[in-house]
Amino acid sequence: MCGIFAVYNYQGNIDDYRQRALYLSKRIRHRGPDWSGCVSVKNHIFCHERLAIVGVDSGSQPFISDDENLILCVNGEIYNHEKLRCQLKKPYKFRSKSDSEIILACYKELDKDLVDHLDGVFSFVLFDKQRNRVIAARDPIGITTLYYGWSAQMPGTVYFASELKSLNEECDQILSFPPGHIYDSDLQHTTRYFTPTWWDSKRTPMAAVDYSLLRDSLQNAVHKRLMADVPYGVLLSGGLDSSLIAAIATREIAKVAKEGYRGFADPVNHSFYARASDLARLHSFSIGLAGSPDLIAARQVAAYLNTIHHEYTFTIQEALDAVSDVIFHLETYDVTTIRASTPMYLLSRKIKSLGFKMVLSGEGADEIFGGYLYFNSAPSKEAFHAETVCRVKALHTADCLRANKSTMAWGLEARVPFLDKAFLEVAMNLDPAMKMHDRAQGLIEKYVLRKAFDDPQDPYLPHEILWRQKEQFSDGVGYSWIDSLKEISERKISDALFAEAAQRWKNDVPSTKEAYMYRCLFEEWFPQSACTASVVRWVPRMDWGCSEDPSGRAQTVHDMAYLNGTTL
Repeated sequence: MCGIFAVYNYQGNIDDYRQRALYLSKRIRHRGPDWSGCVSVKNHIFCHERLAIVGVDSGSQPFISDDENLILCVNGEIYNHEKLRCQLKKPYKFRSKSDSEIILACYKELDKDLVDHLDGVFSFVLFDKQRNRVIAARDPIGITTLYYGWSAQMPGTVYFASELKSLNEECDQILSFPPGHIYDSDLQHTTRYFTPTWWDSKRTPMAAVDYSLLRDSLQNAVHKRLMADVPYGVLLSGGLDSSLIAAIATREIAKVAKEGYRGFADPVNHSFYARASDLARLHSFSIGLAGSPDLIAARQVAAYLNTIHHEYTFTIQEALDAVSDVIFHLETYDVTTIRASTPMYLLSRKIKSLGFKMVLSGEGADEIFGGYLYFNSAPSKEAFHAETVCRVKALHTADCLRANKSTMAWGLEARVPFLDKAFLEVAMNLDPAMKMHDRAQGLIEKYVLRKAFDDPQDPYLPHEILWRQKEQFSDGVGYSWIDSLKEISERKISDALFAEAAQRWKNDVPSTKEAYMYRCLFEEWFPQSACTASVVRWVPRMDWGCSEDPSGRAQTVHDMAYLNGTTL
């Protein structure tokens, strides 16, 4: 992934603005440390910060089309780019090996309908000189980040950027660009292009579980995300989701190695190994407080899968020292996002220091299958399903935002197979009755996913990992992490200050001292009022009788499970 900054219809001298644009683009250079590019034409300017994953020795952006009419900035990966090249009706002279350049060729033949044909994750801004037109789009779920903004001083000017920090000094209105949408300057508005069969939360699907189809769909999703020309690995918490991704990736890499790497780049750089046999081994990465549940479980999974495992511990103080920087990169004050992002942010720095540029990660499964423990309180299958749809739609405000920005803070790309479009079509159309939790019947959270990979003849994972209780990442790294955050906020935020929260903020008033502390840290980085419009807070369903605290430990079923001794 990369970083984009673009301005359409700048109402001033574009040549004079160039240095300012370069400065604003530089604010997100952590997303693309490999190269920078800038193209201005008429009264528009397009800047790009590149993280080279595919076509490393070419593919610098902004791209310019073969006829020099189109300019393109892309953040993302197009997994079906080779297939799309074969489907082009007219010859197109590609200038790079980058997967993203296919967008230019597709625009020539399909106009903005091209977005319906892309299989991947992306945010892009494309300018058509001849028509003086710009289009911008974001991938269906919002795995990549994109914002757009406006200034009252320049009506008609539109700013685009991968992160809020490139816009907050220029714009007095900033919005998160909605996933699955495309903006067209000809129409001057944004329209939805992504309308999958499962999108209507009022429609309750009835499909029976086809475990083979479910398993094959996820395996295909992992397979396509191994497209890379750089070293990569997998984030491994030891929970079900990351462990399954690691297990599938291990098998896929073994297939690639057996076939002599035909059709794939080497999964890792040869310099990382002392033995040739290690070329077929996956790198895995985990982090936690010393002795944490996740470290213990991840160690067990890594040994079972024979990955080259990297385990890191952090101290409470190291994490506390990082919280302000984490908020700067996340651009949110949401409690659960900050809790989970801090260990991920620390781990990403370690991974990048080893020379890796891409990791697979397990985000999305809990939203798709209702894996959070508060789903135990769902009153009906209809309510259960509606909540899964709501959570998937909101992923760009929480887990996708966390996975993208925590890793990209260090120029590391996270790919999330569970959010593959084809896999979502299968998983989101299952009868929700099959997803609901019933511990009395042995149906724990994400039962259908666990069952799909429960193969006694060829086990993907150890039984105790496959059937391990859900631990949210911020809990699994060590329970004292969240406890320490609460204790610190109690000391930092006095009762008198907290009592005045409703006078200080008119909207989205913090309901805990921890939330108050994060809101203050957020405003130190982003004092402009426009910066809060894109922030969404993640909370369980309180109307289901659930605790407001987003921690899994705050849910009654978690305590019961521990009392019954059914977890690690």
